[in-house]
Amino acid sequence: MKRRSFLGLATAAFGLPGTMCPPLAFADEKSRLKITSVRLVNPRPKHPLPAFTPSKDAWSTNGVEVASPMSMYPEYKAMRSLFMPDNGKMPGFYVEIGTDKGIKGIGQGGIGGGPLVEQHFTKLLLGKDPFDIERIWDTLWRSSMYYDRAGIGMHAISGIDLALWDIVGKALNTPVYRLIGGETKARIPAYCTGNDIDQHLEFGFKRLKLAMAHGPADGREGMRKNVELVKSTRAKIGEDGDIMLDCWMAWTEQYTIEMAAMLAPYRPYWMEEVLQPHDYEGFGRLREAVKPIRIATGEHEYTRYGFRQLLEHRSAGLWQPDMHWCGGLTELRRIAALAATWDIPVIPHVGGTRDGVHFTMATTNAPWAEMFMPPPGAPKSVYDQWSELNSVSRGPEGIYVRPPEDPGLGWDFEE
Repeated sequence: MKRRSFLGLATAAFGLPGTMCPPLAFADEKSRLKITSVRLVNPRPKHPLPAFTPSKDAWSTNGVEVASPMSMYPEYKAMRSLFMPDNGKMPGFYVEIGTDKGIKGIGQGGIGGGPLVEQHFTKLLLGKDPFDIERIWDTLWRSSMYYDRAGIGMHAISGIDLALWDIVGKALNTPVYRLIGGETKARIPAYCTGNDIDQHLEFGFKRLKLAMAHGPADGREGMRKNVELVKSTRAKIGEDGDIMLDCWMAWTEQYTIEMAAMLAPYRPYWMEEVLQPHDYEGFGRLREAVKPIRIATGEHEYTRYGFRQLLEHRSAGLWQPDMHWCGGLTELRRIAALAATWDIPVIPHVGGTRDGVHFTMATTNAPWAEMFMPPPGAPKSVYDQWSELNSVSRGPEGIYVRPPEDPGLGWDFEE
């Protein structure tokens, strides 16, 4: 489709940018609340999982190799920690926003965003009505686009936006998912990410996402090892289970085409982030070349404008924005509305968190939630408590979750 034709259809469907989603029921209300404080916090869970020593063979705790964009450099290939910021030096963050009536909200934002909250955005928040979510989002966006339209700037806005939603839910004594559409499904089917395959299957998951350990830097031997992992997982999960592949920006077009052919007998459901996130054209070519395996991406994409690029280039059949990075719940709803007009499913990265499941429950084109289990080796009580915190149930599709019914986002945090 030509760009001009696409933009005409998009305008007809959505109107002006920022007006994609239907107005919220409380949008015209004045809450009589005023933001009086903004601070970074390290909240403590009310019900922390008991400490335990994971099994020696636990995949998720052993610093194992996972293919990455840095795999081409031998000194950084063995594990991500060799090239990522050292622990605590550039963390994600939680922000607490307080009001003059004592209602407080907490939001989680992405890596490096905390200093922007403190040093720039706080002055734009103090004195504002926290119910004015759309106006506040737009103010933060317009005030920071001259230095960052994606990445750390969006990480900061995401945390603030989620804290505002938490306030609104608490002020109205309502869980957030009921404010943005209510139930679109009785419960949310979930898949589990990570290569502790036996543990995840024993727990009851019937959908697994595997981390691909090898990419072009590992040659043919690496390709064979990737195939063996998927082949053995298919044998364990059975013909009816779903297998997804996380390639974390590490592959190339040709490598992906060859891997897709080798993996075809084992029916992967999707291949995720096979290319670097800015390669919209490459993703589009792969979507045409690799069938019936779905091409998924979006974990490292930002705002509706970035996802519009995916749409214009027909880059992916499935989108995976992260609500802590892409612009918060406000922007995630816009992204999902954009996707819905083209029947594209939206399955957020790390979407099974206590805040993320609100979006999935209330969104018709958000079918699944991504979960991460505590590693193997814990006593049964740890997994039972984890299940309770996430409202886990079991059924024909394996594991299901639901959002908490507490007002706001339902954080399990102490004051």
